[in-house]
Amino acid sequence: MSIEPEFVHIYIPPADISIDDTLLLLHGTGGGEESLVPVAGRILPGAGILSPRGKVLENGMPRFFRRFSEGVFDLEDLRLRTAELAEFIIRASETYSLDRDKLTAVGYSNGANIAASILLTYAGVIPNAVLFHPMVPFIPESPPGLSGTDVLITAGTNDPIVSPEGTKDLAGLLKKAGARVEVFWQGNGHNLTRDEINAARSFLSESRM
Repeated sequence: MSIEPEFVHIYIPPADISIDDTLLLLHGTGGGEESLVPVAGRILPGAGILSPRGKVLENGMPRFFRRFSEGVFDLEDLRLRTAELAEFIIRASETYSLDRDKLTAVGYSNGANIAASILLTYAGVIPNAVLFHPMVPFIPESPPGLSGTDVLITAGTNDPIVSPEGTKDLAGLLKKAGARVEVFWQGNGHNLTRDEINAARSFLSESRM
C-alpha cells in the first residue's frame, strides 16, 4: 500500500481574528470529520479547525488505522496510516496557511492513538496534543525529540479498554522523549466527560500563555 495523503476533511478558519491557533480533530471509531467540532468549540472557542475523516472502515465505521482485535493493532497499517496523516497535516498547513507552531491535535480513542503514533514517529509535526483515552500505539526503537511539546492525556480509572498501566506507559514514553506531559484522571470509563473537556480547556489556556 502506498501513501495517499488525501483525506475527506473540513477546514474552518478561526472565528476570532485574535486567535491563530488551529485544532486538528481526530475522531474515534465510528466518528467522522464533524464529530469533535462541538468539543473544539468548548476547549478553545474561536480557534480554527482542521478535521480529517479516517480512511479505514471497520464494519462500516471509519477509523484511522486497522486493528486485529480490541487493543491489538495492525502495526504495518499503523505505520503507513501514520505517514499518510503526517503528510496530510503538512500539506494542509501549507494549503490553508496555518501556523504549524500553533497546531494542537485533539484526538479521542482511535484518533488519540494515531496522534500518539505521529508524536512518536515524526517529531515536530504535532507540536501540542490533547489525547482523550489513548493507549500506547507502538514502542519506538529510539524515542524522538519532543522537547517543547505539550501533551495532555485524559483517562478513566474504570476504562474497560485502556488500563491505568497503559495510560502511565504512554505518558512515560512521551516524557522520555522530552515532552511535557500532564495526565488527568477521572472515575468514569471510556466515554468523554465534561470534566475532561474542562481539563483540556484549562490545559490549552495555560499552554498558550
